[in-house]
Amino acid sequence: MDKITIGIVDDHKIVRQGLKELLEKISNYKVTAEFDSGTEFLTALPLQDKPDLFIIDYSMPGLNGVEVLQALEDKEEEYKALLLTQHFDEQIIDAAYHHGARGFLHKNCTAHDLKFAIDNIANIGYNNVVEILKRVRQYDPTANKASKNAIKLSDREYDFLKLVCNEKEYTYEQMADIMSVSVKSIEAYRTALFEKHNIKSKVGLVLFSYKHKLTEPFI
Repeated sequence: MDKITIGIVDDHKIVRQGLKELLEKISNYKVTAEFDSGTEFLTALPLQDKPDLFIIDYSMPGLNGVEVLQALEDKEEEYKALLLTQHFDEQIIDAAYHHGARGFLHKNCTAHDLKFAIDNIANIGYNNVVEILKRVRQYDPTANKASKNAIKLSDREYDFLKLVCNEKEYTYEQMADIMSVSVKSIEAYRTALFEKHNIKSKVGLVLFSYKHKLTEPFI
C-alpha cells in the first residue's frame, strides 16, 4: 500500500516534530512538507510534490487556518485540509467547512481520532462531518427553523438531503436504491441543490441542512 503523504502547517516547531513522529508511528503516513506559517505555505504553492492532505493549525500569527483555507479556494489545484485547533467553536467550524476544510479536529483528540480523520479524508474525501456537527451544535430555542418549502426544496430533493445527512454515510448508489431511482436522478438532485443554493460539495450539503435545521440530526 502506498504511503499517505501529509503536509503540516503549524507555527510551533516542536508541535510539527511531535505530530510528524506520531503520524509516522501510527500508520502508513509520511510527512513530506512542513511550513511554520500560513503565509509561508501559500507562498510555496504550487508544490512540486503535493501531499495527499495537509494538517493546518487554526491559531497562527498572520493568517489563521480558516484564512489559509479561504486563500486556497482561489487556487486552481485542490488541497485537502484537516483543520486542527484548540477552539472547538461553532463559528470556526462553520467557516472552516465553508472554505473547503475536509475535516476538523480538536487538539485534545486521540491518536485514534487523528488516524480516523486522515483515513476518511484520504479514502472518501472528508471526515465524519455529521458527527462533528452533532457534538458542537448549540440550539437557540427562540430561533425559527426553516422548512423545506421556505428553502424551496422539492420533495425528492428533501428526501435526498435527508439521506446525505444520515449518519450511515450512504453512497449515491445506495441512495438511489433507497429512493428507487437511478444514480443519474440522484446526481440531478445534487446538482439542483448545488446550483440553487451555491453549494459545492457533499460537506456543503450537510452544512446547508445544519444551518437551516432541515433534517435529522439537526432538528
